[in-house]
Amino acid sequence: MDPVNPNAPLFPIGVRFIFFSALGFAFMSAFVKGVHNYGIPVFEIVAARALVSLVISYADVRRKGISIWGNNKPLLLARGAVGTMALMCVYYSISNLPLAQATILQYMHPVFTAVLAVIFLKERIHTPTLICIVLCLLGLYAMLQPDIQASSAEPVSFFSVGIALLGAFGSSIAYVIVKKLSTTEDSSVIIFYFPLVALPISAIIMAPDFIWPEWHVSLMLIMVGVCTQIGQFGFTKAMQTQDAGRASAFAYIQIVFSILIGIVWFKEIPDGWTYIGGALIVSGALINVFGQRLHLFKRKNRK
Repeated sequence: MDPVNPNAPLFPIGVRFIFFSALGFAFMSAFVKGVHNYGIPVFEIVAARALVSLVISYADVRRKGISIWGNNKPLLLARGAVGTMALMCVYYSISNLPLAQATILQYMHPVFTAVLAVIFLKERIHTPTLICIVLCLLGLYAMLQPDIQASSAEPVSFFSVGIALLGAFGSSIAYVIVKKLSTTEDSSVIIFYFPLVALPISAIIMAPDFIWPEWHVSLMLIMVGVCTQIGQFGFTKAMQTQDAGRASAFAYIQIVFSILIGIVWFKEIPDGWTYIGGALIVSGALINVFGQRLHLFKRKNRK
């Protein structure tokens, strides 16, 4: 509860949307891994997810009675292209790494966001962000300890980690674009453009290796799209609320959801290094979130 306003809800609307989003994305990841375990290629999963999301998001846009094309078409297309690249990388990492580890690696994006801000926006790196970068890198090193210390390193593991980091990099770009688009576009239009771009790209790539899934696998593929839509809706709505900055700190609950799902569904018990690395990465991200808010608060008071 906000001490300044005792009537404020314990969980503001932005926080509730973030929790909703995290749960959707956690189950999306679980269904992706489940489908891949039946031999379905990653690009086919991306195409199926895009098809389901395209139908749902188109229906949602038409329900609102607004144009499906939006206002800033170049930026909307860029969001779709970057998101597609990131999605392919994320799905590959989910399919080839333990669910908890793949999810934790997705949350390396604050590091990439900070670097992009320095390069393209000429922003200074403040102390909280610097601490975040150091802790995230230490967390990544800790998670890789079993492979580093192994007498026979597994190249596939390191390759999968690299793909996961590439997905986090793409996600950081997509987050910035979504935040920019949220000022001019309806949330349903932003969501619609993602599968609009992802479907033709993934369909072309997956065509040579297409596998016709059995009915229960098809149902799981549909659930990938449905859960993704839930996650996208919650995330986009959170970005459009005044509580989005505070709510973003709660997005890391997805890691908890993924760990629990991994244990129950896939019998994946994370090792100690995964917990240590995850704790470092999440701690760094939270320090960055609250440190940046404190910096903005102090700067506002000086004025």
